[in-house]
Amino acid sequence: MSDIREQVREKYAEAARQVGGDAGCCGGGCGPSDESQVFGAALYDTSELTGIPVEAQLVSLGCGNPTAVADLREGERVLDLGSGGGIDVLLSAKRVGPTGFAHGVDMTDEMLDLARANAERAGATNVAFHKGTIEDLPLEDASVDVVISNCVVNLSPDKPAVLSEVFRVLVPGGRVGISDVVAEDDLTPEQRAERGSYVGCIAGALSRQEYLDGLAAAGFVDTAVTFTHQVADGMHGAIVHARKPEA
Repeated sequence: MSDIREQVREKYAEAARQVGGDAGCCGGGCGPSDESQVFGAALYDTSELTGIPVEAQLVSLGCGNPTAVADLREGERVLDLGSGGGIDVLLSAKRVGPTGFAHGVDMTDEMLDLARANAERAGATNVAFHKGTIEDLPLEDASVDVVISNCVVNLSPDKPAVLSEVFRVLVPGGRVGISDVVAEDDLTPEQRAERGSYVGCIAGALSRQEYLDGLAAAGFVDTAVTFTHQVADGMHGAIVHARKPEA
């Protein structure tokens, strides 16, 4: 697990150093040849990106737009898992307004430095970026209303721990709205690895049923995994929804 985490950390550190450069999707090496259409800032409506620093857009390496699928509301507290250069935290901060707050968690110092600089460029004051892993979140129990993430859960070597931590930090009735890469149920782990690397967001992806089973095991209800676009043969960008039961 530590080897996988270090590989992911280095890939994202390099992407931050390049500020977009040629890092590609989730660190590169996945998806069809025209990756710009299935990963990154191209998946956002251009009107949403008004006021978002170009440095945050350039280093957007995700597979969807979780701030849209989470249906964020004024005054809510949001947490972005693997917040990278901060694009989804900054978009969340705009959606929840001055009475809300957006947190980001990332394990890469270079990304945290870039995200904080981007927040300053954007003039965002209702945001905070925390260093930590998504398997051991540096937030208190029941401290956020919504958890989002953009093509990061598939990179974790311990996905049950991630889902358990998400459940812990959500308030009762809190919800999950994340984008991720998900495999079709008939693809074995070996077949997923043939289609791309772990750090490229392919080899470590869960199947749709594995995702649903993992959410249920963590305690979530109203779970759904909906494919949105293909990123490799039998592999899809997907929207994942779930809810923590009311107390």
